[in-house]
Amino acid sequence: MKLRGFEVVTAYQEEQINLPTRKTIASAGYDIEASEDVVLEPHKVCIIPTGIKAYMQADEYLGIHIRSGFSIKKSLSLINSQGIIDADYYNNVDNEGHIMIAVFNHGDQPVDIEKGMRIVQGVFYKYLTVDDDLVSENAIRQGGIGSTGEK
Repeated sequence: MKLRGFEVVTAYQEEQINLPTRKTIASAGYDIEASEDVVLEPHKVCIIPTGIKAYMQADEYLGIHIRSGFSIKKSLSLINSQGIIDADYYNNVDNEGHIMIAVFNHGDQPVDIEKGMRIVQGVFYKYLTVDDDLVSENAIRQGGIGSTGEK
């Protein structure tokens, strides 16, 4: 039984994508790389594809955190501070669960991201729900990014 891990999405199967790894025995995060070259324009949000998806247990999520050295040296941040990849994002019908990273460039110069550059780290977390949680068992994700709605 698979508990949690990473896979390459179908569209990137031939692109030599590296699955995320931890760099030391005590690292909490799995370093995630850019799957292609991207230019981050100054004072704009840019989406960086990773070419990967993550599977996990139903009561877990993958937290996405920008790598601190990358962020500080390049004046970058995640536009939403921390990305949250829900368990049911995996293999969704819209984008197969492709993890995309929304980065804001605070600097005045473009930042070049090269394929294979480690940009974020993913940390798996358990979460709790409240008593009398009102989510129906039939409430199944129908799409990809932003598919749970704005309200």
